[in-house]
Amino acid sequence: MPIATSPAVPQRRNVAVLALAQALFMSVQGMGASANPLAGYALLGADEKWLATAPVFAMQLGIMMATVPASLLMAVVGRRAGFSLGALLGVLGGALGCVALYRQSFALLCIASLCQGTQAAFFWYFRLAAADGSPPQLRAKAISLVMAGGVLAGLLGPQTAKWSVDWLAATFAGVYVAMACFSLAVLVLVQLLQIPGLSTADRAAGGRPMRVIARQPAYRVALASSVLGYTVMTLTMSATPLAMQACGFAFGDSATVIQAHIVAMFLPSFFSGHLIMRLGVPAVIATGAVIELCGALTNLSGVAFDHFMLANVLIGVGWNFTYVGGSTLLISTHEPAERAKVQASHDFTVYAATATAAALSGVLQAKAGWAVINLATLPLMAAVLGAALWLVARQRRAPVPAE
Repeated sequence: MPIATSPAVPQRRNVAVLALAQALFMSVQGMGASANPLAGYALLGADEKWLATAPVFAMQLGIMMATVPASLLMAVVGRRAGFSLGALLGVLGGALGCVALYRQSFALLCIASLCQGTQAAFFWYFRLAAADGSPPQLRAKAISLVMAGGVLAGLLGPQTAKWSVDWLAATFAGVYVAMACFSLAVLVLVQLLQIPGLSTADRAAGGRPMRVIARQPAYRVALASSVLGYTVMTLTMSATPLAMQACGFAFGDSATVIQAHIVAMFLPSFFSGHLIMRLGVPAVIATGAVIELCGALTNLSGVAFDHFMLANVLIGVGWNFTYVGGSTLLISTHEPAERAKVQASHDFTVYAATATAAALSGVLQAKAGWAVINLATLPLMAAVLGAALWLVARQRRAPVPAE
């Protein structure tokens, strides 16, 4: 007689595989965050330095452009095939980045970053893929555990960037080789996934129109939390290496700050799922907004190494609460048949905003200064805090169903 296997076994394995894949993916993102602005800066002429964050913008643009196609493609071919394609794009991006440094081509560096962003458009669905195979009561925990894989990335990514920056004759070229190797490792890893796809009936049904789903208060708050929380994080993180360089700090110093920032982004994932289950999503989102506000105020208080370090840690923790909270709230707003379009609309809006933030960060740093960047984040986080409190008020006014 065949022995039945528990559905919990593939679910636990999926979460473990996705957490490790998230760690490798975020290591690539960490290497890019450390190297892209400075590699771009080195390739530009004296009058073009304000374009230094263009590779960061190209990465965010790649995410924005590919987010919707990635979600819709995975609804047809499945998560494993989609993630495999994303990994191949990451290998290509790393190879092109290496060539760009040897050829001293800023345009090719931007193309490499675009490929890495397209990879990220697939890989940012790791967190939601974990929820696909989990029962409703465990989805917040599954999302947070996958996001916790980024803690390893915080230790590994920027440290690898520091080790590899001078591996090859062209400075920073070794960093892009390391990015390609990490992406190749993800390609191997995701072959272990067993995530159920949509049934034929679900794909045919399509669910409610997007305009109906988008009118839900929970969807609006989820979007506001994810979009604005991520925008603030991108705006400050992208400009941090440039601001530190302007203050006389070396690459190793800014890489260390980015390293601490990435650890802070993902370390709370070990308990943010539990906090959501205990306190509720709005409370966690509101807490994240307050923490990001504190990070901006820390940046405004000084430009010593400790200011950069503490501010980036606070902004990382606040981002985790707003993003994990927003993602958890999002999955409560749709049925399986609506999953692809709802997740695509959410992530497209998030990365359209972060692409804009990445593009503006270099311009603002060059033309207006570090203080203006941080002042610009204050009303954004105030809006997230207000949205969370608005949702709590609506939930309290909702009628209680009769027994």
